[in-house]
Amino acid sequence: MLKNKMKMKSKKSLLLPAVLVCILALASFCMTGCGGSDSDSADQGGEPTKLTFVLDWTPNTNHTGIYVAQELGYFEEAGLDVEIVQPPDDGAEAMVGSGQAQFGVSFQDYMPPALQGETKSIPITAVAAVIQHNTSGIMSAKGKGITSPAGMEGKKYATWELPIEQATIRQCMENEGADFDKVKLIPEYVDDEVAALKTGRIDCVWVYYAWAAINAQVKGFDFDYFAFRDIDEAFDYYSPVIIANDQFLEEDPDTAKAFLDAVSRGYEYAIENPDEAADLLLQANPELDEELVKASQEYLADQYQADADQWGVIDGERWNRFFNWLNDNELVEEPIPEDCGFTNDYLPQAK
Repeated sequence: MLKNKMKMKSKKSLLLPAVLVCILALASFCMTGCGGSDSDSADQGGEPTKLTFVLDWTPNTNHTGIYVAQELGYFEEAGLDVEIVQPPDDGAEAMVGSGQAQFGVSFQDYMPPALQGETKSIPITAVAAVIQHNTSGIMSAKGKGITSPAGMEGKKYATWELPIEQATIRQCMENEGADFDKVKLIPEYVDDEVAALKTGRIDCVWVYYAWAAINAQVKGFDFDYFAFRDIDEAFDYYSPVIIANDQFLEEDPDTAKAFLDAVSRGYEYAIENPDEAADLLLQANPELDEELVKASQEYLADQYQADADQWGVIDGERWNRFFNWLNDNELVEEPIPEDCGFTNDYLPQAK
């Protein structure tokens, strides 16, 4: 979704070295100065606990459950005052890791820099899956012959020039006996997938179905698409996820649970009432395209929870499978341990 990695957040690097020193320096201060102790004052004075939630990019239907919880008063009922903010240039991970936000939106394939080695370099944990399965894949103009990874041979692909990105496509092509080295890699920041494909400056692009592909449908653009998860089970990872600051989770688990209970209610509402949920997202963000939001929301109503027992649950086997693939292919500087970086402990108990 908006995954030109949500327009890639410019997706400068998977290693985020420039933010690590800042995170470590700010974390302790921000947990006390940016809302970490508000729950104590809430208990004493009855004031709502203030939390900050940072998006991964501009508001869109990935975030609908958050806005539903805000607009319908679920946060207020939980005793929470939640401020929804957009991310800084170094991303939601840095802001949550430093404690400037207690929660935010990330992607499993954004998180390796935080999780490598025995000690996390960025103290964040995924606490809920926004969408149960990976809905990203390759979109191309219909008739280009790119109906599977093998069709990318000889074609122009808009690349972010990222190791994990290109390794993913290479793996998918090799699974079909195709040669990734025959792909024409075009370094390209694609802001409008439909326009880029129409002009022919690229033949295919990595997208999230719920936004870019739905937008193509809304615009009447005929396209072909294949999903990575259909090619290799390693790529059915979690994208996006809600992340939380580790120190906050440890020090204020009750507030974390209250927040996720309200958010769960928001996404459950969006599942059952996609049209009304879309209206609430548009009410909070009137600059969004109504037709696209409505169509995207209808699609995601079946994707948020999909085949899981409840919204938000992260399956450890699938989580580990993707990171083990990274480890096996030496796409991380240090191996990511099993079961690292996620928990279901703060979600509401299964109903």
